Amino acid sequence: MSYVPDLTEKIAIVTGGGKGIGKAIALGLAKCGAKVVIAARTVPEIEAVADEIRSTGGSAHAKMTDLTQSDQIDALVQEAVNVFGGVDILVNNAARSFLRPLIDLREDGFDKIFDTNVKGTFLLSRAAAKIMMQRGGGRIVNVTTVGAERGGPMMGAYFASKAAVKMLTMCMATEWASMNILVNAVGPGITRTHFSQPIWTNPELERQLVSHIPQGRIAEPEDIVGAVLFLCSDAASFITGQTIYVDGGTLATGA
Repeated sequence: MSYVPDLTEKIAIVTGGGKGIGKAIALGLAKCGAKVVIAARTVPEIEAVADEIRSTGGSAHAKMTDLTQSDQIDALVQEAVNVFGGVDILVNNAARSFLRPLIDLREDGFDKIFDTNVKGTFLLSRAAAKIMMQRGGGRIVNVTTVGAERGGPMMGAYFASKAAVKMLTMCMATEWASMNILVNAVGPGITRTHFSQPIWTNPELERQLVSHIPQGRIAEPEDIVGAVLFLCSDAASFITGQTIYVDGGTLATGA
């Protein structure tokens, strides 16, 4: 990570922060000086990330959170207030999906995807925004996907949920701009994480995917961090309601 804006003393919450893109974002925010609350359902993972941040002199706190439980969402925001004094940055990275054709996706599977990816994002953003209002503003970055822009097989409900997140980003940006709360999104292309492991561990499928990426490779989690940090920085002080796609040129090909 070469882009290091000054986020000293900013207080950030990162969901899904125990691994993959979320972990990379949490580490990146800490490197920029932010105090980071790392949230996920898996306690050992988020505690390990918090320990890694603290081992390099940063400030971090782990909080187990299930984003399908509204009381746990409220508790996460309150924890950030209690431990560090507020919330300035929220990165909604946590997501759920099932690699399954729509014809076979069960109703409860559909509900789990939307409850986490859309409803959880809305409820946590609203709770954090209420704190940000009291602090003169803040930044919310929602992690979406290139799949929000085009259809595709096996992940239809996930793509639809992320398209909803993109629209929610624009609506929150519109309503909250007057309070200096800037809301944007970052949309990764296929990234080498545990989440996408069934795809990139299949050599033939990976070859097909890479053939449509102009930069000729799958992204690493660290590739996504710079766009998030930019949107959290003073350099993005007049940007809201936008989505930055970090996809190696995938969408530009139209393929």
